[in-house]
Amino acid sequence: MSTQDISACVSSALETYFVDLDGEKPAGIYDMVLKSVERPMLEIVMRQAAGNQTLAAEMLGINRNTLRKKLVDYRLLG
Repeated sequence: MSTQDISACVSSALETYFVDLDGEKPAGIYDMVLKSVERPMLEIVMRQAAGNQTLAAEMLGINRNTLRKKLVDYRLLG
């Protein structure tokens, strides 16, 4: 899957979201999208890194402490 595929999935989901609103005023879209994408990304990367936070942080291109905070926030530490 390419970044274009991921982008297309997000675009499609947002289009559907707006249709489903049926005229209602949207709110908090930015946080909604980030949380919808970030949690599964962290789960999959942690699985690919066999639970190794240092390796996962390297794969993600973020600091290990930032990763740890996100794992705590999403309750992904076991």
